[in-house]
Amino acid sequence: MACTPGYTEIEERRIETGIGWQEIADHIERPLVWTVAALLGSHPLHQKEAAAVGELLALSGESVAALQRQPYRTADPSLSTDPTIYRFVELINVYGPAFKALIHEEFGDGIMSAINCNVSFERRAHPDGDRVVVTIDGKFLPYQW
Repeated sequence: MACTPGYTEIEERRIETGIGWQEIADHIERPLVWTVAALLGSHPLHQKEAAAVGELLALSGESVAALQRQPYRTADPSLSTDPTIYRFVELINVYGPAFKALIHEEFGDGIMSAINCNVSFERRAHPDGDRVVVTIDGKFLPYQW
């Protein structure tokens, strides 16, 4: 799994202390999904945020420093074999062309930003089994010709 160098220590401390992702996100006053992505190595934390996470989880100085480094945002092919991640890939493969067509019809020629976006996650009770709700709220970026 492609993660920040301090990820193993972060995960060990989370499990040892019983501190959940939401508690960490609340502690640094950041959105839940963004916080988890950052602690997995996809976003750098500011020094104050990294120090706060380090204090909360009693992390080593090396892990706190790793949380502040600019990440490489590349795809790790081994992740696509994970069943949960593969379902997101499958979702985009099936619905991606429909999303594109709907974006173009509603907004014109452009894309939805994956940089300027908010992603939220929640669990919703349902009689047929609980539902996973993932919302992506991305800025529309028109092509400039």
